[in-house]
Amino acid sequence: MALENSNKKIAKNTLLLYFRMFLTMGVSLYTSRVVLNVLGVNDYGIYSVIGGVVALFVFLNGAMSSATQRFLAVDIGREDWARLHKTFNAALIIHIGIALVILLIAETAGLWFINHKLVIPGDRIAEANFVYQFSVLSSIITITQVPFNAIIIARERMSAFALIGIVEVLLKLIIVYLLFISSFDKLKTYAVLLVVVAFLVSTIYKIYCVRNFKETKFKLFAERGAYKELLAYSGWNLFGNIAAVAKGQGVNILLNLFFGTVVNAAYGIMMQVQGAIGGFVQNFQTAINPQIYKSYGRGDRETMQYVMFKGAKLSFFLLLILVCPVVFNIHFVLTWWLKNPPAYTEVFVTLMLVNLTIESISYPLITGALATGKIKWYQVIVGMTLIFNLPVNYFMFKAYADPVYFLYVAILLSLITLVFRVLFLRRMLGLNIRTFFREVLWPVIAVSLLCFGVLHVAAACIGRAASFIQLLYESFFLIGIISVLIFFIGLSRSERASLRKFARKKIARNIKYESF
Repeated sequence: MALENSNKKIAKNTLLLYFRMFLTMGVSLYTSRVVLNVLGVNDYGIYSVIGGVVALFVFLNGAMSSATQRFLAVDIGREDWARLHKTFNAALIIHIGIALVILLIAETAGLWFINHKLVIPGDRIAEANFVYQFSVLSSIITITQVPFNAIIIARERMSAFALIGIVEVLLKLIIVYLLFISSFDKLKTYAVLLVVVAFLVSTIYKIYCVRNFKETKFKLFAERGAYKELLAYSGWNLFGNIAAVAKGQGVNILLNLFFGTVVNAAYGIMMQVQGAIGGFVQNFQTAINPQIYKSYGRGDRETMQYVMFKGAKLSFFLLLILVCPVVFNIHFVLTWWLKNPPAYTEVFVTLMLVNLTIESISYPLITGALATGKIKWYQVIVGMTLIFNLPVNYFMFKAYADPVYFLYVAILLSLITLVFRVLFLRRMLGLNIRTFFREVLWPVIAVSLLCFGVLHVAAACIGRAASFIQLLYESFFLIGIISVLIFFIGLSRSERASLRKFARKKIARNIKYESF
């Protein structure tokens, strides 16, 4: 019964989040194209690398963000409401402190780096500094919003989360219109408008939480235990977040130092595609995370492992269905979307999608590790492995002068860290490696090899798309073939039976409705 209720809740929340994501993805892809055309390649590259510098300073917030989600969800799983109130307020105070620390770092070391190290055209230095200040302000607003987002997710109020996300998307559409009609510097205007949106969205989240959740009403607790527990957990979590920032935005800065703002523009487009397509699996992950945390809080290891295994496999398959058609016609997709994509965009996006698909297997495993709270050696080993991303890429760029190498390094490190995570979870949760291989890795490998063969046959038989209509036909064809492979090869017998039962129930309900 627990597993059935868990599945129903995950399915409902996933559907709500997908509705939000489809709208967000469409608007994000549209606005990226418009903003690139309005700003131009160099200014778009400047905004991308400035954002990368600011992101380097928010690793503290990343560590606390996952700690906040974990502790709130565990308190709810234990139904310890007094503790939940203390945890939320402790998290809020700590995030305010983090925002102040990041402001101090940004206005000292960050300013020096922007003006003395980044490769920025001389006539745009003043504009780059302006954008930097507003990017810092936007980050501070977002940091103080984290506990409110976390409590909505922990409470599994995905309808509110989806609705506020839609409001944010509509505000970003308005930005595009205002950017068109603005007579001021476009880069500066874009930076200011994004801060306005960040402030409005943050305010909406806070008002909703204060009105709906008693635990979000501010109260200053003197009890040190709540602060100490959160900080101790996030302290070890810091390794992983430093590594994640280094892997993402650290590489963006390296690209700037070696190759300039045009390559940063390609990197920025790549990150837009990663956010859009990765949103499919991130929304699914957002739906299952509370179930993993709460199962651990209840001591229900069976449900926890079940959700982790199914989440890992389904995350991979969800991405595979999307990634294959995009990679197959990547040249046409980028040309149709952006008209004149920056150099290296095509290969960046292709390899990023391969890496993203591999990483998706790890997402539920990461949540499982964080749920235990015993993350010291997990974060040290996995984090230190990922940090090698920066020095390795530095030497690669130095030796070969080719920006593409950072993605080959990323793919290799994703595979290595997946192995480390499985080994750590065996120790932390008693994860059965043989079962994981049988239920997750073997279906994933088998379907991937078959899909690789399908793409090669399709390239030889039907060729690449030359028009939008042909793109649609080929995409539907590939999605259909890959879905069949996943159904018969990727899913277990019981999963296929559950899917058939679900389909029959839906069809019967529709027939009954039409008869009425």
